[in-house]
Amino acid sequence: MADFNETEHIMITRRAALKLAGMAAGGLAIGGAMTGPALGDAHADTCADAECTCPDGPACTWDHPTRSQRYSYYEQLAPFYPFRDPPATKVPLNSTIPLLRKDEMRITFMGSCIPGNLRKTQQMMSVFVEVGWDETRQTPLDNFVFDCGSGVCTNYNAMNVGFSRMDKIFINHLHGDHMSDLTHIYCFGPSADRLSPLYVFGPKASGLEDPKFPGKVHDDGTRAFCEHLRAACRWHTESFSFQQTSFTPTAPDERTLVEKWGLPYEPEPVGDPEAPDDPNDSYALIPIELDWETGGVAYENKDTGVKITYFKVIHARKGSLGYKLEWTPPGILGAKTLSMIYSSDTKPEELCVENAVNEGKGVDVLIHEMIVPAEIWAMKVVHLTDPSLVPPSTIQQIQMVQNSSHTPQGAFGHLLSRIEPRPRLTVATHFPVSDDTVACAMKSVAQHCNVVQGRDPKPKEKAARITWSFDCMVITVSRDRILEQRGVVSDFEWNYVPQPVPGVRNPAKYSKNGVGDPYAQIDESTAIPACDCETGECNYRADGY
Repeated sequence: MADFNETEHIMITRRAALKLAGMAAGGLAIGGAMTGPALGDAHADTCADAECTCPDGPACTWDHPTRSQRYSYYEQLAPFYPFRDPPATKVPLNSTIPLLRKDEMRITFMGSCIPGNLRKTQQMMSVFVEVGWDETRQTPLDNFVFDCGSGVCTNYNAMNVGFSRMDKIFINHLHGDHMSDLTHIYCFGPSADRLSPLYVFGPKASGLEDPKFPGKVHDDGTRAFCEHLRAACRWHTESFSFQQTSFTPTAPDERTLVEKWGLPYEPEPVGDPEAPDDPNDSYALIPIELDWETGGVAYENKDTGVKITYFKVIHARKGSLGYKLEWTPPGILGAKTLSMIYSSDTKPEELCVENAVNEGKGVDVLIHEMIVPAEIWAMKVVHLTDPSLVPPSTIQQIQMVQNSSHTPQGAFGHLLSRIEPRPRLTVATHFPVSDDTVACAMKSVAQHCNVVQGRDPKPKEKAARITWSFDCMVITVSRDRILEQRGVVSDFEWNYVPQPVPGVRNPAKYSKNGVGDPYAQIDESTAIPACDCETGECNYRADGY
């Protein structure tokens, strides 16, 4: 992080502040640009707001440059090292994945921020979940990706999570900050160690009519998204198909995916019907659409003990989902079921409360979005330290989006107060963290619910444990403790360690004599050869040196 001299504080006039705020008004990307005179009613869905009397918000200070440029809490967490030494015997696998106990769940934030605040230290949203431990393969028993927004693959690589462990992607909604790195995962997995299709879970189409074209209902569901992604990536997949991308499992499972994973239907790869993808090809892209109107079971694997259900949330457009993962460690007598909820983006709503109450059992970890107040967002965008300098019209534009689609920090506190028993750990995410924003958020939450950060609350406190997510934050959950750590990674990390996977790669699509032919699709007529056949001179070394 950059060093700041606290005495070097740029002063700005009110006139300049107003000018800057006006320039920024159309580019505050919580939900995209919002310009024009018709701002709409920020509270159109809550007609009683005008009749409500709320206390003033908590007093927060914003004039300290250092507090706005660092997050001290995360810096103080115990380290987590994503690479470990391989087993001394190097049998059966040369695995470097950090160990998990058979009864532990590990949650890693690979992205934690919002699209309007692109940061080196916080990419867009993605949460990686691992459960249990497979002693034979020396890998977690099961793995899941929830959302994969832009920039998160950098963190997956730095945290030693390869493509073979990113084969099941659960998308909450199809905003770019939640799915844009899916392109990278899909395209480059087969060139690495993902020897399986890519499975994408997400909502069915919204069913909404286009207001400009009466009767037109767009196919905006997960299947349509995957179909177009498959088509858009055709040049990539063909050009890389001199590599071996299809496979024959070494231990074929006779069960269908419906039987094995408890899916709502038997899924099929998308693509060109005249040249369909083999379901055993790693370029096969297989969507599993979920009915957001009804909710239900998305995934239930009896072998690994994982059950993932989904429920609708309120965000931007019909079709946004929240997910609840419940895991009972298999083969352990009396094992405690561990649970996690990931709301993704949403207004405060009842189904999240209902799922978090969990029939009176509560959940271990609740991951829920939180955004800063509209006036603070606007102030930060134009680099001010006084929200009173921001024009009301700019704040109203942000508030219009905030009130339709997101959970402000005070609303987060109210939501938490309605969940009894409290989650063992509540994680605020989708939030630009710094010492000052978190301190202010803590005050807002505490007005509604007694909370503590960084430790299990003492019984006499009757408080909820809360934290704010940051990229490469690792949360390890067991029945007796929840441990927060910070991933120690290098800005210059080369690569994750590929994991051997069971299966035999079949001959490549573009092959010559059974061997992949990297020259099959190119015209070499203008190539400069390593060795000039006419003169016998060496132009350059063919081995790369």
